[in-house]
Amino acid sequence: MADDLCSFTKDIFVIKVPKKSPLALRMIVLVFAMVCGVYICSICVKQISTHSKAGFLNIPVTQRPCPEPYIEPWEIPYVHYPKPKTYSRDGCACNPVRYFAILSMQRSGSGWFETLLNNHTNISSNGEVFSVKVRRSNISTIVETLDKIYNLDWLSSASKNECTAAVGLKWMLNQGLMQHHTEIIDYFNIRGVSVIFLFRRNLLRRMISVLANLYDRDAKLLNGTHKSHVHSPHEAEILAKYKPILNATLLIPNLKQVEETTAKALEYFKSTRHIILYYEDIVKNLTMLIDVQDFLKVPHRELKSRQVKIHKGSLSNQIGNWDDVEKMVKGTGYESFLHADY
Repeated sequence: MADDLCSFTKDIFVIKVPKKSPLALRMIVLVFAMVCGVYICSICVKQISTHSKAGFLNIPVTQRPCPEPYIEPWEIPYVHYPKPKTYSRDGCACNPVRYFAILSMQRSGSGWFETLLNNHTNISSNGEVFSVKVRRSNISTIVETLDKIYNLDWLSSASKNECTAAVGLKWMLNQGLMQHHTEIIDYFNIRGVSVIFLFRRNLLRRMISVLANLYDRDAKLLNGTHKSHVHSPHEAEILAKYKPILNATLLIPNLKQVEETTAKALEYFKSTRHIILYYEDIVKNLTMLIDVQDFLKVPHRELKSRQVKIHKGSLSNQIGNWDDVEKMVKGTGYESFLHADY
């Protein structure tokens, strides 16, 4: 009986685990392995992505700097390497560029002088940019325009683009230059802009040219068109037929005013790197253009212009009231203007 009870007790407490199917176990292991694989792959992808961003996006690409040109230490502020936004300088990216501005007055030969500069393969002078009033409305628009010019992003017929070695503009004294002279001088000195002063010695001849040009704006003597500059002797002869009548009473005060404006400009901009030129001197001696090229540090070239001089010969043949003018000017500091020619 005891043996039966013991046997019964063993039967109660001994529980046999049923055998699981081998196929189901394999499926569980496979699913677990796939989940682990997907998790590990996602972590790896994130690490690779982060590494790529750090290696290719956040680290700036440094360009090889241009070799230093062989220049004097004082020249360093005047040597620039513009990076235009509108195009690439390509092979000329390491060609240094000098900045300049031609400061002048209307009818002082600046148009003719600028055509000579633009005849050089490496000089770009972009014309009378600030003749447009909106560009000189305030110092901010002036600086914005200058920045665009000196960054080689000002596109005009004079632009040499890639291999420009000197870039600038023609700027008349009455085009915001004197009004904002303090800020402009600071800009020139900070940016390393060289100044070319171009004036006319014979202010009486300049006055005749100014009056004749004003007259032609309305009269349009050349087949109904107005031209400030001409390229043929025939056109020059037509324009020269007009003989302006000068106000003899205001003649001397007007000449003095021009002199004072010129002197004031020279005084204002004396702290800039500059050169002073006179139209008559260049006409008499074209070798002075070599000095200009040396000033701009460009290779020497023979410079030519297609422009033809309009008013030539004696002043007595160019002024409608010559007798009154001669009488008023004689005995003054301007008497030499009556007979000087070139």
